[in-house]
Amino acid sequence: MKINFQRLDHVQLCIPPETEGRAREFYGRLLGLSEIEKPEPLRARGGLWFEIAGIQLHIGVERAQSKSKRHSAFEVENIEAVRTYLEQNGVPTKDEISLAGIKRFSFFDPFDNRIELLEKTTGNG
Repeated sequence: MKINFQRLDHVQLCIPPETEGRAREFYGRLLGLSEIEKPEPLRARGGLWFEIAGIQLHIGVERAQSKSKRHSAFEVENIEAVRTYLEQNGVPTKDEISLAGIKRFSFFDPFDNRIELLEKTTGNG
């Protein structure tokens, strides 16, 4: 059987217990994402949900883990301006290995979740 995947539905990142306010500030205010209501049966678990580029970003609650290669990646427009904005707001960014036709960098949210941003270019990224 060939599985016919349709699209990415959501990405799950994690935050430590009792840090929803800090997550709401980072993802809602700084990154400008719209918070969406979690379904009632899942609310007792804590966490937040946001809408980003037509998919859902789920911020779940669990005990802190160390930084890892795990990450989500989002295509953005005007990547250099986005990077400048993040850095001006105290978010350190990191260059990623160059790929032909793609500009990209990554950063960690306040909870050590790695997030990659990329922009497709016509030249050699």
